[in-house]
Amino acid sequence: MTHGPILVKSGPPRSKNQRSNIFRMSYTITIKPSEHTFATLPEETILEAALREGFALPYGCRNGACGSCKGKIITGEIDYGVYQQSALSEEEKAAGMALFCVGKPLSDMLIECREIGAARDIQIKTLPCRVQKLEKVAHDVMVLQLKLPANERLQFLAGQYIDILLKDGKRRSFSLANAPHNDEFLELHIRHTPGGHFTEHVFNEMKEKAILRFEGPLGSFFLREDSDKPILFVAGGTGFAPIKGMLEHAFYTGIDREMTLYWGTRELRDLYMPQLPSAWQQQYPNFRFIPVLSRPQATDNWPGRTGRVPEAVLNDFEDLSGFQVYACGTPAMVEAAREKFIQHGLPSEEFYADAFTFAVDTLRS
Repeated sequence: MTHGPILVKSGPPRSKNQRSNIFRMSYTITIKPSEHTFATLPEETILEAALREGFALPYGCRNGACGSCKGKIITGEIDYGVYQQSALSEEEKAAGMALFCVGKPLSDMLIECREIGAARDIQIKTLPCRVQKLEKVAHDVMVLQLKLPANERLQFLAGQYIDILLKDGKRRSFSLANAPHNDEFLELHIRHTPGGHFTEHVFNEMKEKAILRFEGPLGSFFLREDSDKPILFVAGGTGFAPIKGMLEHAFYTGIDREMTLYWGTRELRDLYMPQLPSAWQQQYPNFRFIPVLSRPQATDNWPGRTGRVPEAVLNDFEDLSGFQVYACGTPAMVEAAREKFIQHGLPSEEFYADAFTFAVDTLRS
């Protein structure tokens, strides 16, 4: 029997009345080492308040699953919120760590975390868009091209995502697969989830010219350009989408760092756009493409690499101390990559990730 993610909700024990009064209050949060200060509104998480005040803290899923928003509590009390155990261990909590995307302050707080200057000036917008094109590129992958109103453009960093806003108030999150310079349309890669409300609609009912609403850009998964380290891109399935945007941006801006893409799927038919990275490999001498199949079919006649993507990387690179890694895929793949790569010398601050996560109100896909 399989089970969904284990969720944890914790915080100081308080009565129901105490807790309802707590979240009516505003608290002051100070960030170390920048000394930036902002105030929270009632019911806001630390991340929500920071973003509203213009301070770009790292984040990915926004639902306590990926760990990108993890930071340290120096002083103050927090309600840890609901999160997955894989994103915040009991040992990390004991060391003062918390997930700021779900944690709500219970007092004034002093926290320590990274800030992302590159995203600071980008405005998060809520906009309508029109489905310009629907293209089924694999048995279970649809590429959507979305057109914004004539007087609008979305400023974003390669690798960020948008939230599609559904009529029932729920959201579905999808990575932007196009680079910022190529912004006539927004490109999304959507994998069909059997029984999934939105993906069933996309694959069976959605027509071109349909109108959608979205919020974005969101997320802190984007290419850090202030480094000269070689880059390892690790994608699982439609995790190729944001990495495609990053690579197109890198090629467009002339980044000459060594870049290698490991793209893992189950079987050959799941490798839905192999001709694109194959063409990049021919065009750009600083880029290599290594597809990896975990369960190739006999009819695939697959001559290439097999197994899990993290193992494929480690078969090629024993020492990762001089690299940057960008990983996107399932939480299990991302977490395995993080753990194994750090064990092989990768500095933890050089691992950037976006995990596709499932929750009641949010779907990363």
